[in-house]
Amino acid sequence: MDPISYLGFEILHDYKLYIIEMAFFNKLGSLTRQSISQKGQVPVVSMFNSIRCMSSSKLFIGGLPWSTDDQTLKDAFSGFGEVTEARVIMDRETGRSRGFGFVHYDSVENASEAVSAMDGQDLGGRTVRVSFAEERKPPQSYNDNNYQGNRRSDN
Repeated sequence: MDPISYLGFEILHDYKLYIIEMAFFNKLGSLTRQSISQKGQVPVVSMFNSIRCMSSSKLFIGGLPWSTDDQTLKDAFSGFGEVTEARVIMDRETGRSRGFGFVHYDSVENASEAVSAMDGQDLGGRTVRVSFAEERKPPQSYNDNNYQGNRRSDN
């Protein structure tokens, strides 16, 4: 391999790692500020979820134009690496776009590059928000958190 080409690859690889680290520390700082504003209660679960999400290659895309479909979304984000899936979320009743979607990349590096390049950019006349997707929280049942309901204690 040509030493100059190798050096260029090395710089590009280091730059991608730098972007990932910056995104991670930005999220960590945000959670720390949140914990300070909540009187010192550290949201440990939120921090662990953020670390897990940063190792994901799934992105949340918000603020999409109503006319965006899966293929348009894939085309818009394919410049940053191989998009394995692009999906615009549709309303069940009307069949229209809900204005957000998800893009899956083949690597975390490509996803991170897309976040830094596309967040706040114009797509079809609208400013889109791009971030690492968070896992959906499972629905909370009535038995969670020691829910007692209207029970009476006959003790």
